[in-house]
Amino acid sequence: MANTRGSAQLPSAAPTSVDTVRGVRPAVRVGRISAVLRIGAVLTVVALAATLFGLFALDIAVGEFRIPLGRVLDVLGGGGTRAQRFVIMDSRLPRALTAIVVGAALGLAGAVTQSILHNPLASPDLLGITSGASCGAVAVLVGMGGVGTGTAAALGVSAAALAGGLLTAVLIYLLAWGRTATGDSGVMEFRLVLIGIGVNAALLSVVSWLLTRATLTDAAHAQQWLTGSLNAADWSSLVPAAIGLGVALLVTAGSARTLVALRFGTDTTRILGVRIQTQQAILLAAAVGCAALATAAVGPLGFVGLAAPQIARRLLRTPGEPVVASALVGAIAVVGADLLARTVFPVSLPVGVVTAAVGGPFLLYLLVRTNRKATL
Repeated sequence: MANTRGSAQLPSAAPTSVDTVRGVRPAVRVGRISAVLRIGAVLTVVALAATLFGLFALDIAVGEFRIPLGRVLDVLGGGGTRAQRFVIMDSRLPRALTAIVVGAALGLAGAVTQSILHNPLASPDLLGITSGASCGAVAVLVGMGGVGTGTAAALGVSAAALAGGLLTAVLIYLLAWGRTATGDSGVMEFRLVLIGIGVNAALLSVVSWLLTRATLTDAAHAQQWLTGSLNAADWSSLVPAAIGLGVALLVTAGSARTLVALRFGTDTTRILGVRIQTQQAILLAAAVGCAALATAAVGPLGFVGLAAPQIARRLLRTPGEPVVASALVGAIAVVGADLLARTVFPVSLPVGVVTAAVGGPFLLYLLVRTNRKATL
């Protein structure tokens, strides 16, 4: 009787240990580092990488002299004829690799800035970073007669673009400094976005003024660069952008946990032991340098840094902007835009025209979505 009464008191729907574990994602541990394994996200990243490789091979194969995809892979592996190796290795490969590096750099920079500022509209091109890099590069292009050609020219333009982007970022950062709602001194995120938009407009006016002061030849050269074109991409312009992307990836990987913590509110981030202002400055410097060198390589490509993190976030269904996936989506966007610009239209268009044409409607979509969230 007592046993029967005791059995009746046991909850019939109590979860077992197996049921509890079943809803927990598996974890991967390497030494002191551990992470939750999300199978869906991993498969999505693999699919993005496969898509990027397919577009990369197709971008090399398509042109005035068409080469079968199988032959492209053979040449990349060391085979093929001398003519095929010349077309692929000396002409098309630097262009395709530059598209990948520039797109990945802009996607990574956009993911970092949007994560830190908690704003889907925060990107290097809207915050004035790209305009600052453009201003520095155009000043060199029109002020020194184009600075010649080759590696020295590429390094000169890259250094000027990097300096312009960094100086612009420092100016915006200082102007956005103030007293936050909690009474602490620091960067006010919403204020930084507004100041960045204003600085962006001012720098675009400076670029236009520089073009009016240049000779006809230098102005034409600078104007072609300002449209964002891969036509002049070569190994000398690829190397600085690749170095910038590599450094930004290392900094972001080393600050992965900090970047995740910065996505929370100020109080939560401080409780987690993160030095907010220092970490913000380090990550923003990496993003700015990466975006500036990418801009120096091919000119300003609008909306790539804005759209790539938001597309990656929706594909992976993550609460924040995923850095690796954003870089892959950015690379896919630039390579795909280059492919469309050379094959779909009657005349070959600069890749920046295609990214702007696609990114403009996406910006309107984000504005409408943000406005709806604010009014709910």
